Amino acid sequence: MRRSIRDRLRTPIAGLALVMAGLLTASCSSGAPPSTPGADGGTPSAPAVPVPEITISPAKGASKVRPDKRVVVTASNGELQQVTVEAGGSSVEGEFDEARTKWTSKEALKPSSDYTVSATAGGDGGPVTATSTFKTLKPARELRIADITPNVKGETVGIGMPIMVTFNQPVTDKKSVEAALVVTPEKPVDGAWRWINDTRVIYRPAKYWPAHQDVKFTAGLVGVRGGKEMYGVKNYSSTLKVGAAWISTVNTRTHMMVVKKDGKTVKKMPISAGKATTREYTTTSGVHLTMERGNPVTMISPGKKEGDPGYYKEIVNHAVRISNSGEYVHGAPWSVGSQGRANVSHGCINARPDQARWYYDNFHRGDIVKIVGTNRALEWDNGWGFWQMPFKKWRKGSALDA
Repeated sequence: MRRSIRDRLRTPIAGLALVMAGLLTASCSSGAPPSTPGADGGTPSAPAVPVPEITISPAKGASKVRPDKRVVVTASNGELQQVTVEAGGSSVEGEFDEARTKWTSKEALKPSSDYTVSATAGGDGGPVTATSTFKTLKPARELRIADITPNVKGETVGIGMPIMVTFNQPVTDKKSVEAALVVTPEKPVDGAWRWINDTRVIYRPAKYWPAHQDVKFTAGLVGVRGGKEMYGVKNYSSTLKVGAAWISTVNTRTHMMVVKKDGKTVKKMPISAGKATTREYTTTSGVHLTMERGNPVTMISPGKKEGDPGYYKEIVNHAVRISNSGEYVHGAPWSVGSQGRANVSHGCINARPDQARWYYDNFHRGDIVKIVGTNRALEWDNGWGFWQMPFKKWRKGSALDA
């Protein structure tokens, strides 16, 4: 049967529609696009995770490292978990930054020592560890403390007692050395160091120490630079035991000495002071400190020899030194008639033998002896006359506050 022209035209169109439908069906039925092959024709690996890296300074194997150099450990691609720096069984303290990507030592290193640094860092590619060893230099000059005053075991001192430190070498880097000297009282007060010269530095509070307390002094000198090729090699510590507030007031015009303990009068002593015929024989006014005692003490006129006018040589009992210009509180049986009435001494404060002995038995180094009534002032550097200098001026002698 012959198809009509209309049927012959409709057939290809229908066939084309079926073909297109089949193509669309095939495309949708595949699900996801095919994976892209790797270089080797397979599936590629995940991106590599960065491994933490640790850097240590001083570098491994370094020698002659300056003791005042800080140890620095840093980490990249991670955080520091642990850092130890050791020498001879002792550890060095340090601190991490906020991100824990840097650790810095907080104290100086010990000279002539072998150090080992160990560090661990964590992260997506960690943990990892690193170690380093280095050696600190041997100083050409060793800085040590030759003397600390007071430093007598079991000694109780007065409320005016300074802390006096003497070094074995002249110190030129005073700021670094002073920063290593720490004073810690149980009852906090303001205070400051003052350099008297290149080998001696003295600490005193702004006001007298509060009574009845311990004051701890430490000198963390190990590794501290004191000058060219000079480093501290030893740490020091001592404790001041501050006792009662013993304050004696001497009035050379009324010829009386009043002794108070913690604010209460415990003794009134008639005295005789310097006769003041010369400056040498004039008792110094101002705040003195008791320094030492002797029984007996031989007193000889300064600058004179036997046979010279004014020469004297006296042996006195129960003598307590209060200056370096020859002033003591001591017993004088030969002046009992003048004590409480007139000044006849060569500059000392003399008293009845029984009362001088009482004072001798009860004194402590650093007790206060305040003298008034003369026209000669005690020099701040005469003996322990440090309280003669206003604290504001005293503080200017500090290398840290200057």
